[in-house]
Amino acid sequence: MSVPMENPISFTNVGRSKWWHRGIFASQTGYVLLALVVLMIVMRFASPYFFTEGNMQNVAKNFSFIAIATLGITFVIITGGIDLSVGSMMCFSAMITSMVMVELSAPGSYFVHMAADGKTVVANVPGLILLISVLAGLFTAFIVGIFNGFCIAVLGLSPFVTTLGMLSIVRGLAYVVSNGRGSFPGGPDADLFYALTSGDVYGVPAPFIYLVILAVVMAVVLHHTSFGRHVFALGGNEKAAELTGIPVVRVKIQVYVICALAAGLQGIIISGWLGSAPANMATSYELNVIAAAVIGGANLAGGLGGPLGAIVGCVLLEVIRNGLVLAQVNSYWQQTLVGVIIILAVLVDRIRSRMT
Repeated sequence: MSVPMENPISFTNVGRSKWWHRGIFASQTGYVLLALVVLMIVMRFASPYFFTEGNMQNVAKNFSFIAIATLGITFVIITGGIDLSVGSMMCFSAMITSMVMVELSAPGSYFVHMAADGKTVVANVPGLILLISVLAGLFTAFIVGIFNGFCIAVLGLSPFVTTLGMLSIVRGLAYVVSNGRGSFPGGPDADLFYALTSGDVYGVPAPFIYLVILAVVMAVVLHHTSFGRHVFALGGNEKAAELTGIPVVRVKIQVYVICALAAGLQGIIISGWLGSAPANMATSYELNVIAAAVIGGANLAGGLGGPLGAIVGCVLLEVIRNGLVLAQVNSYWQQTLVGVIIILAVLVDRIRSRMT
């Protein structure tokens, strides 16, 4: 016969984590988001021009110029890898797109020919030349991504060394195919190209719209598909992932292809904003892309990262840059502040992790 307890003991603290491990404080992204909010409030009082419509449009457009590539490299970082070739890939894809667009628009090509009356006739499919040109640029990125992934996943080469070599190879090819002069989008679809890359929809910059769409797709893929679970598993413990039957080689190749395609698309968009694809375009952009991903919470050791963190990191970097411009501070301080923020972000996350 059991005797009921009159005053049962309840342990209310069991299973409850500290406040700095709950809610918005549960990840580095939360801390960076709070820092961003504080920084924007400070900028509101520091400059009356910060929250103007025109400046907010500039901020949205400018951070979108690295955010799409940051989404791509986040996939790689989650698996514990790195890709240093994204800046060169931006340039090369943009250059190939522009050159193909000009070549297909030249008189005598399959799409452009002279009619009997001497007039120039273009293929009766609006945007066809643009579509083929963009696909050519993205296909170039796809090939580079396949090569990176094959060297790293199949041959077992170091991601750092492989992509560092690819950085030089792709940048060199960009100089070779253009003779160092760069290229300019042209032809009958040039206006459409500029509208799609640097235009806006009801005041919202087109690059920002693409970013939001891709971020939503990335969130669904990472958190609601088997591929996403495999990506996180690789970053958590690659050996354990392989023992559980996860196709490690295939997933690694796929994440490097995704990274290269994101960089290629980013470069094509930037070339529309610049109006050209110079051979030195996006030089050192890989540093900003990696910095944004790390600041946003992606762990270089693997296993952590996501689209929200990638975007927050990009916004923080752009707000700093924009704030320096409005405050008329020497722009060279930007790189210094980026380095400080990276170290602080990692330090805060390390302190939070140890406070158990």
